[in-house]
Amino acid sequence: MPFSSLGLSPALLRAVGLRGYLVPTPIQAATIPAVLQGRDVLGSAQTGSGKTAAFVLPLLQQLQQGPHEKPRKVRGLVLVPTRELAAQVGEEIRVLSQHLPHAPKVAVVFGGVSINPQMMNLRGGADIVVATPGRLLDLADNNAVRLSGVSALVLDEADRLFDLGFAEELGRILALLPAQRQNLFFSATFPPAVQALAQTLLREPVRIEVVSEPEQAPDIVQRAIAVDASRRTQLLRHLIAQNGWRRVLVFVATKHAAEIVADKLRKVRIYAEPFHGELSQGKRTQVLADFKASRLKVVVATDVAARGIDIAQLPVVVNYDLPRSAVDYIHRIGRTGRAGESGLALSFVSADTRAHWRLIEKRQQLKLALEQVAGFEPQQAVTTGEDASPPSTGGIKGKRPSKKDKLRAAASREA
Repeated sequence: MPFSSLGLSPALLRAVGLRGYLVPTPIQAATIPAVLQGRDVLGSAQTGSGKTAAFVLPLLQQLQQGPHEKPRKVRGLVLVPTRELAAQVGEEIRVLSQHLPHAPKVAVVFGGVSINPQMMNLRGGADIVVATPGRLLDLADNNAVRLSGVSALVLDEADRLFDLGFAEELGRILALLPAQRQNLFFSATFPPAVQALAQTLLREPVRIEVVSEPEQAPDIVQRAIAVDASRRTQLLRHLIAQNGWRRVLVFVATKHAAEIVADKLRKVRIYAEPFHGELSQGKRTQVLADFKASRLKVVVATDVAARGIDIAQLPVVVNYDLPRSAVDYIHRIGRTGRAGESGLALSFVSADTRAHWRLIEKRQQLKLALEQVAGFEPQQAVTTGEDASPPSTGGIKGKRPSKKDKLRAAASREA
C-alpha cells in the first residue's frame, strides 16, 4: 500500500518521499485514514513503529484545510512526557510541513529552560503546540497560550505521562479545552489509569493495535551476566575495551549513580557523560548531540532516556541497574536494534537482584542463561534462595508508589 492511497495531499506526499518513507508502516496505514475521517483513535504500537508521522501527517492536512487566521489560534495540541520527545515531535512536524503552501507555526514548549523565550515565541499565537504538561500550564497561567480553539488533541506516550505523575496536570489541561474536539490517544501499555482516561476521553474510537510479528521484531540479542554489584563498573570497562564498542547507552537507577559511573569511566579515559532529569536542557541536548556524532562513547542514563530518543546505529544497551518494571525493560533495550540494524542488550545481575531478574524474565517470557565473564565471576552468593531476596532497584512496580517513585516523579515533572 503506497502513501498515495491514504488520502494525503501532494505536498505531504512530497515531504514523505523526501523523508525517505517508502511505504506506510502498519500504524500509519491504519491511523492516517481514520484521523482524516475525523475519528478518535486509540492506538498501541511498539517503539520505532512510525507512530509520530502517523498522527503528524493527517494533523497537518487538517490544518491546511481550515481557516488561516491572525493572530493564530492553537488548533493542534500534542502532549508528551519528556523534553526529548517534545523536541523529536516538533522536528518531525517541521520536516513534514516544509513544502506546505501555508506553513504552520509550531511551538515546542517544555520545562528545564527559561519560560520567557517560549512566551515570546507564542506572541501572535501558534497553529500547533507540542508540550510537556507542567510547562503548558505555566504558559496558560501567564496568559501566553489559549487552548479554547484546539480542534485536535494528541496524547503521546500516555502511560509514561501517568508514570511521571502528570495525572493532575492532565486533568487541568483537559478542563481548558473545548468539549468538541478530535482525540488521538497513543500508549505502549494500558494500565488501569490509562484505560480509565481513554474511556472518558474518546468517543467511539478506532482501535489500532500493531503487534510485532516475529519476523518484524527488532534484531536484538539479549544477554544476562552475573556479577557482583561492586564490580559492575570494572566489568563495563572490560567489555567496552574487549569488544571495541563505539557507543554504549548504560541505564542506571538514579541520578547519583549516573554521575558516579560516568565519572569513573572518565577517570580511565572513556569519554562518558551522565544523562538525567536534573540536567539543564542545554546540557541534555549537548550530550545527545555529542553521542549521536560519536564524540561520546558512553552515556549513563536514568529512565528519562528509555523513550522518545532515537539514536541511529546504537550497537549496545547495558542495564547496569535493572529496570524497576518489566515494561521499562522493553523500552530500554528498544534503544538499540532500530531501523533494521542489529543490537545487543546486556543486563548485569547481582546476587541481590537475582529474584528481580527472574520476575522480568517471567513477565517478558524470556529464559536467558546467566553468563559469567572470566575474571569477573561473582563471589557473593544468593543466601536466601533465588526468588526470595528483594531487589535493590525496588521490585516490579506496583500500584502504590514508593518514596523513591515519588522523588523520581517530582524530578521528572521538570521535564
